[in-house]
Amino acid sequence: MTVLIKKYKWPALLAAALVVFSALIFFLVKSYTYDSATYFESRDFIRQLKQADANWNVKILRKKIGVNNNLSLTPPPEAQARWEQLERLNNSGPLATLWASRRQGYVDAVQNKRLLVEQFEQHNAKLRASLDEMPTVEDKIQTLLNDMKADGEIARLTAASNILDLTLTTLEYALYVTSDKAQEVQDQLNELEYQIEQLPSSYQPTFFSLTQHVKTIIQEQPRVNDLLDRISVIPVAQELDSINELLNETQRRTAATDRKYHMYLAVCAGLMALLMIYLAVRLVRSYSVINQINRELQTANDNLEERVQERTRELKAAERELVDAARMAGMAEIATNVLHNVGNVLNSVNISADLVTRKLKNSKTQGLGKAVKMMNEHATDLGQFITEDEKGKLLPRYFNELVDSVAAEQALLIDELAQLTKSIDHIKEIVTTQQTYAGAARLIEPLNVADLFEDALRMNSGSLSRHHVTVIKDYQDTPVILGDKHRLLLILINLISNAKFAMSNVEHPREMTLGIRIVDQTTLHISVQDRGEGISRENQARIFNHGFTTRKEGHGFGLHSCALAAVEMNGRLQAYSEGPGQGALFTLEIPLELAGA
Repeated sequence: MTVLIKKYKWPALLAAALVVFSALIFFLVKSYTYDSATYFESRDFIRQLKQADANWNVKILRKKIGVNNNLSLTPPPEAQARWEQLERLNNSGPLATLWASRRQGYVDAVQNKRLLVEQFEQHNAKLRASLDEMPTVEDKIQTLLNDMKADGEIARLTAASNILDLTLTTLEYALYVTSDKAQEVQDQLNELEYQIEQLPSSYQPTFFSLTQHVKTIIQEQPRVNDLLDRISVIPVAQELDSINELLNETQRRTAATDRKYHMYLAVCAGLMALLMIYLAVRLVRSYSVINQINRELQTANDNLEERVQERTRELKAAERELVDAARMAGMAEIATNVLHNVGNVLNSVNISADLVTRKLKNSKTQGLGKAVKMMNEHATDLGQFITEDEKGKLLPRYFNELVDSVAAEQALLIDELAQLTKSIDHIKEIVTTQQTYAGAARLIEPLNVADLFEDALRMNSGSLSRHHVTVIKDYQDTPVILGDKHRLLLILINLISNAKFAMSNVEHPREMTLGIRIVDQTTLHISVQDRGEGISRENQARIFNHGFTTRKEGHGFGLHSCALAAVEMNGRLQAYSEGPGQGALFTLEIPLELAGA
């Protein structure tokens, strides 16, 4: 348990510090989200809306008494921004639904009031038009009555009195709408209409105009009063008061939440302070422990340096041993390559030496001693012996034939000795070539590639004959080039020898195709193709590895040394086969350098 506490103590403290710090930042941000100025601005906006509604009511009353003004509701400046501010304050939390309903209630109240005001404007316009026209029409009627003849004086005075009474009663009705006053106006109107019928027809239109205005007033005045009553009871101000109350409640709750966040902030700050104090104490206490550990580490470091130096000395000694072993392995590989390549050439040397030996044993010159002995026996009568004796007569002919035979044998021996000399020279060059590993330079000389192929074939002629291998030559005309003769000859001898061994166990005709081509005037392409046992796909990737071979009696040195020789000539040696039993194709590509270029 103690181990677990020590193991997880610091991660736990770090996690606690991160949690407290995150909470501190969170509460700090939340505490700054409350802005009392926003609520003051919102309440001021509500007050402006109430003021605008009151002004609207005043305009309506002034419109009723005939003052011509605009009855549209004028919202306060920046009303849209203020409504958005109210939305942000109230569209979340437990009061969001109540805010939405009260906001919608205010919008509906304003909309209903606007519709009633529009109706009021229409009916009040008709009413005011009739009230404004009545005095003018009444004056016209009085003028007409004054122009009437004297015989109708009583009727004129009666009509004038009735018209005046009707006008006054109608105006009283417009001020105080009652059913009694309406009935009185209607009775006077009926009486006036009866009197109008008694008047001349030319006077009647003006009188009827007055009666029409009276009827309009009787009809529109109750409607206007009713609309005013309905407008007055629409609760626009009450809806604004409810929004203001909701805003106060939101402010109260927000202030309480802000106080809570400040309290949490103080708690987190206290916890952070305690944690920092604890960490400071732990750091001070750990300082001495760290110093002690540093001293122990310094001591251990000194001991470690001594051990490292000792191990370094041991590693250097082991490295020297490995270098010596690698040098010996390299020398062994070089010696193996030399022996392998020399062994290939020694086959040709043995064949040439054997041929010279057999020719010497079977030479025609062996009968020359008998002829000389016969001549010595007849030294005193040599002339008579040659001319008269039957055996003596044969001596001149024998000597003539012997001369021809000796000349032929001499020519054959000279050719074989020349081939033997070439083989011995090649052996010498093989040995000399290994000096390149010690820094000796390559010998570049003019050479004919076809002649090199012929030399390689002669060096393998005996084994090719024994294995009944048919050689097909596909040589392109190739000029004299500059190259390393002995490296090229080493590669050709090995490739021909390997092709011969690859066909040693096949039943079909054994054919080997040798090719020489020039590619793009920059590359010399040499190929050796056989119809032998082929190469599997997995073996093609390692055919040139040192020590790899598929023959029981093989050593895996020939193709490896050929690949190295190709690289030393800035070329490459490749092998391709379609698989076992499909034969193989070896190609050598080296840069083309023409002699005399």
